[in-house]
Amino acid sequence: MDETIRSETAEHVAEVLKAIAHPARLQIVALLENREMCVNDIVAALGAKHAITSQQLNMMKDRGILACRREGTKSYYRIQNLNVIKLLHCIHDHCQQAK
Repeated sequence: MDETIRSETAEHVAEVLKAIAHPARLQIVALLENREMCVNDIVAALGAKHAITSQQLNMMKDRGILACRREGTKSYYRIQNLNVIKLLHCIHDHCQQAK
């Protein structure tokens, strides 16, 4: 990484970090790490409300973290930005070492 980060790059990085910096969104990313899932399956896995989960998914999609495709009446989500997975693995490792 450069010694200094341009202001616009720093803003974009901060937006990506904000987009995943929520327990529910972290759980969603973990669920989608190895497979695509439909909204109903994500809701069931999290035990969350459909409307709240949909809001979380759409917010991450709008920031380029997730991608979505429709098949009939179902929406399927997958990780679009694989760097987010790398980042979360690094943070997870840090937290495990800090225990």
